[in-house]
Amino acid sequence: MTTRRTFLRSSAASAAAITLAGRAPAKAGPDKLTIGFIGCGGMGKHHLGHLVKHKQLNIAYVCDVDEKRLADAAKIVTGAGHAAVKAEKDLRKVLEDKAVNAVWMATPDHWHAPGAVLAADAGKHVYVEKPCSHNVREGRLMIEAGRRNKVHIQVGTQSRSTPTVAEAMKRLHDGAIGEVLVVKAWNSQKRRNLGHVKPSAPPRELDYDLWQGPVPEAPFYANRVHGMWRFFMDYGAGDMGNDGVHDIDVGVWGMKFATLPNRVASLGGKYFFDDDQEWPDTQYVVCEYDAGNGGPKPRQFIYEQRIWSPYVQEDYENGCAFYGTKGMLVIGHTVGWKLFGERNKPLEQMKGGVDLPAHHQNFIDACLKGEKLTAPAEVGHISASLCHLANISGRLRKTIEFDPTKEAVTNSPDANAMLHRKYRANHWAVPKGV
Repeated sequence: MTTRRTFLRSSAASAAAITLAGRAPAKAGPDKLTIGFIGCGGMGKHHLGHLVKHKQLNIAYVCDVDEKRLADAAKIVTGAGHAAVKAEKDLRKVLEDKAVNAVWMATPDHWHAPGAVLAADAGKHVYVEKPCSHNVREGRLMIEAGRRNKVHIQVGTQSRSTPTVAEAMKRLHDGAIGEVLVVKAWNSQKRRNLGHVKPSAPPRELDYDLWQGPVPEAPFYANRVHGMWRFFMDYGAGDMGNDGVHDIDVGVWGMKFATLPNRVASLGGKYFFDDDQEWPDTQYVVCEYDAGNGGPKPRQFIYEQRIWSPYVQEDYENGCAFYGTKGMLVIGHTVGWKLFGERNKPLEQMKGGVDLPAHHQNFIDACLKGEKLTAPAEVGHISASLCHLANISGRLRKTIEFDPTKEAVTNSPDANAMLHRKYRANHWAVPKGV
C-alpha cells in the first residue's frame, strides 16, 4: 500500500519522483531476488505468509501507510529470518533502492497501476494484485511502462498458474466441447452491509493523504478504509473487479480473448443493501465480440453478480461456464471443474484448489530465468477492462459501442471520458502518459 501527507506535494517530493524515471531494470542475482513488499493488509499478509519462506527471495522492505499494519508485517518478515528488512510508509523509498529487483504491489485498487508504473520506471519487476487497473486507460499505461522498461509485470490472477484450471483450459483449447460461442461468469456470495457513516478524522496510525495518493482529495470515511474501498468508485471497481475478475479472467483465458469486445451492455443496481457502497450489488452484463475480433464467428461474454445470494449455480458459488457446440465445461477456479458432452453426458471432472505459490514461482522464474509469465499485464488488462466497460455501461445505462483496436468508445463521449479518471493536480504518482 502507499500514501502520504501534505509534504509530498512539495518541490522536494516532486524531484524525488522524477529521479525514479528511466532507470535500467535492477539486476537480480543468479538465484535470488531482493524484493520490496508494498501493501500489508489482508491479501498482503496472505502473500507474505508464503513469501517469507521462499529461499529465492530476500525481503528488503515492507511498506504500508498504516503504522500498525507496517509493524505487523515487519514482525512477520523478521520472524522468518529476514533480519535486515526495512519498514517504510512511502513506496518511493523502496523504489529508490537500486538493490531492489522486484516489488509486490498489494495496495488498494486505485494504487495498482500508478504504483506499478512508478515501479517499472524505477527498473523493478512488478507483481501487482488484481484488478491491475482502476480504469481502462491505466491498464494500457501499465503495459507500456513494462515494455519501455523491459520489466516483467505479473497480475495476481493466480488461476493462471493453477494446474487444475490449466487442465480445464487445455480441454477447451483442444476442442473437447466443440466451438465455444458463449462464456458466462458469475459472482454470488453474501457481502456485509457497510452502513451509513459521516466523515471523521482518520486514525492516528494512518497517513490518509498518502493512502489517497493521486486520487482527488476527499474526507475520510471509516467504512472505506481499510478493505471496503473496493465498493466505492474513486478507489475500486466494485465486487466485479474484486472477486468477479477472477472468474472473468478464467473466461478470458478459455476464450483466448486478446482484445476487448465490440459492445457492452449492463443493467443492475443496489437491489439489496441500504448502505453507503456505490457499486451495484446486483448486475447482469453482456459483452459481444463481432466476427473477426479474435474468432471467425460472433461470441458472447456474460457476467452475473448477486453479492447478497450465497447459493451455488451449476455446482459452484462463483464460477465460469463455457458453452460449446458439442458440450459444456463448468469450472469453479478454487474448487475444480466438470466437463459434459452432448446431451449433458458427464465426461470428466477434476478437483483442486487455487495455487498461489505456483503463481509466485512463475513470477520469480520470469525475473530470474526469463521464463514466460502466466498472467502478464497484457491479459490482466483485458480482464480488468471488461469490468471497467461493464461498470461504465451500467452507470450510464447505455449500450457501449467500442473500438477494440483504438480502445475507444465510439457512440458516447460521456462513456469515452470514463475510460480514464480525474487525478489530483500535479501529484507525483499520476501515471506517465495520462
